[in-house]
Amino acid sequence: MSAPGQELVVLLDEAGEAVGTTAKSGVHHADTPLHLAFSCYVFDDEGRVLVTQRALHKPTWPGEWTNSFCGHPGPGETPADAVRRRAPQEIGVGVSDVRLALPAFRYRAVMANGVVENEMCPVYTAVATGPVVPDPAEVEQAVWEPWAEFRRGVLDGTRAISPWCRDQVAQLPEDPRSAPAADPAVLPPAARHPRSHQETP
Repeated sequence: MSAPGQELVVLLDEAGEAVGTTAKSGVHHADTPLHLAFSCYVFDDEGRVLVTQRALHKPTWPGEWTNSFCGHPGPGETPADAVRRRAPQEIGVGVSDVRLALPAFRYRAVMANGVVENEMCPVYTAVATGPVVPDPAEVEQAVWEPWAEFRRGVLDGTRAISPWCRDQVAQLPEDPRSAPAADPAVLPPAARHPRSHQETP
């Protein structure tokens, strides 16, 4: 059982249906179950993307540079609503124009110590509504970079970046801010029709 107020993540089957929940604090290990997440790329009015370095004490990929922020929808929460909830918590700013970019992105990555990430992870873009003030518990550093320059560095391998960000950038359009939103019907079923689920023992 999870402690009261403990953050939960939604566990998935191979079809993307929710099959239960478990505590976020214990979900990542050598046999991480498939679960629902999201990634977001936050832009400013000049078209720059916010690139963040993960806090050095995080259990997964500490100190890695990555996209603006990531997170996990809770039971009954859509990924888009989770983006809006997590942006102020993690990078200290609200976001507008939350737009679905990659509804079916999925990845599995293994750290050197054997800890696994295993997620169905829809990808969104958004626009910052003010100055960014990252939470140091989540973010070590944050910088604005021109999207074209950032994308080029990721694709040619000269920009050190997290494994999921590398794969996402390869699938994102050349100019994601001007691209139409992706079809939400392609989202995993648990993301399209969120509802509360019982915690997995």
